[in-house]
Amino acid sequence: MSEFSATVRDQIAERLTALSAARAAGHDYEVHLHGARVRDLLDLAVRNDVDVTGWVDPAVLDAATLDG
Repeated sequence: MSEFSATVRDQIAERLTALSAARAAGHDYEVHLHGARVRDLLDLAVRNDVDVTGWVDPAVLDAATLDG
């Protein structure tokens, strides 16, 4: 794994931890923000030809959206 890939993966892991903490605290907007950041990082990795298969459970990101 390249240094770039490792760094992006570490940042995603940090955001997922923060997302989980925000969810546990009932902070829906923070959940949304962390989910959006994870999506941005995944997009960045893909644009740089990094295979992100299996990095994030899609259900986690689906649940990290603002309702209505």
